Amino acid sequence: MGKIEKVAIANRGEVAVRIIRACQEMGIETVLLHSEVDKNTMAYRLSDHVVCIGGAAISQSYLNMDSVIEGTLASGADALHPGFGFLSENAEFAQKCLDNKIIFIGPRPESIDLFGDKISAKKLVQTTSCPVIPGYIGDDQSEENLLKEMNNIGYPVMVKAAGGGGGRGLKVAYSESEAKTAIESARREGINAFGSDKLFLEKYLGKSKHIEVQIFGDSTGQVFHLYERECSVQRRHQKVIEESLGQISPELREKICQAAVSVAKSANYLGAGTVEFLVEGDEFYFLEMNTRLQVEHPVTEFIMGIDLVKAQILAASDQSVLWNQSELSPQGHAIECRVYAEDPYLGGVPSVGRLGFCKWPHGPGRRFEVGFEEGDSITSYYDSMLAKVIVYDESRPRAITKMIKTLQETVIFGLKTNIPFLIEILQHPEFISGEMTTQFLGQHFSSHLEKKENSKRENLILDSIKKQVGGSKTSTSQLKNPWFEA
Repeated sequence: MGKIEKVAIANRGEVAVRIIRACQEMGIETVLLHSEVDKNTMAYRLSDHVVCIGGAAISQSYLNMDSVIEGTLASGADALHPGFGFLSENAEFAQKCLDNKIIFIGPRPESIDLFGDKISAKKLVQTTSCPVIPGYIGDDQSEENLLKEMNNIGYPVMVKAAGGGGGRGLKVAYSESEAKTAIESARREGINAFGSDKLFLEKYLGKSKHIEVQIFGDSTGQVFHLYERECSVQRRHQKVIEESLGQISPELREKICQAAVSVAKSANYLGAGTVEFLVEGDEFYFLEMNTRLQVEHPVTEFIMGIDLVKAQILAASDQSVLWNQSELSPQGHAIECRVYAEDPYLGGVPSVGRLGFCKWPHGPGRRFEVGFEEGDSITSYYDSMLAKVIVYDESRPRAITKMIKTLQETVIFGLKTNIPFLIEILQHPEFISGEMTTQFLGQHFSSHLEKKENSKRENLILDSIKKQVGGSKTSTSQLKNPWFEA
């Protein structure tokens, strides 16, 4: 495999921009494979070439394997980066790329297939030194047998689709009376989302932290760990705030990182991947492995001083990343907040429409991964994430303070955002102490935020800024904002 000259990007939003930026630095041409409604985006404007691959519906574009392959071939790209989501963890698609002599910037198809089926993944992990959550991964999928196994495990029990991931196809039965409904619901979601009704069961660990380890398999056969991320702040199994390092002991850190490496080595893994764990006290259990770049990869890049996207491209072109595990040492602390176009006072209802004036307050240790600019349209067709805000500082308390300040100084007009929600989380005593578990948001933020009245002075300032930017609507998430000070 030779040097990659042109990369097709089968994705959108901030991750497409992220990949384009990395390719630009490496002197590689880019081709954005986009849907009809994604012309008004930053990635469309930044990419060297663009190819429309279908309509707004993801089934017509980003999930249409044939259209993506045809667009890549027509553009003359010699490689394809899938980003995350969409086709990034589809083994059939990765193989189609290889069959068409397109370099797939990601793991080998067999690795994607292995870890994509959560049952086969657990069976592999059981051959390593990595502990797994007690449960059932047998072939008898009858409802009668699953109910019996749930009773044997003891409630609460997680019912999970074998092809699931990212919280999809996952249901929790807290008692025997909920078991049948959980099975039916998980099976139905598994069929709709993954084309499989196969399920497995796990003991539900309700007071656990969600800790994941970033691993990377080099083209030389080496597997590195890039330490862990804390992802316990989740809403409906979807991550909201991530940070690195995690709130665990140095002894546990060493064990969990080595366990992640053993899992990746057992699969002869190539490229970026994330091994996820649930942690209770000093015990940890394998949850799943994601065979792609993670949304939260920037926090790892901040503390490790590396570029994971460039490393992916190097590994895909059979070049070494030239790392040495003994020299990979984390420094400081990084936090990432996902900024969504949604109304935090209505429980996160999506906010769609045209984006108005935006101000991203750049400064030392601040990073913004943005997919949209003023005038771009946020539609109902896709995920409503506008950007990721990432900060770095010498310690966790300083990073929290910096993130709060950064969010307060962020200005977004035209749409509602979840910034007020993020600030409330960051200021919560349980988050500040680092004691939060995956139940944190459910316990403390189960309903929508209570709206606070603006002061007379804040309203005057807001009116003044509205006039400056042409009377656009604002999310008001930036009030009590130092940037507004006279």
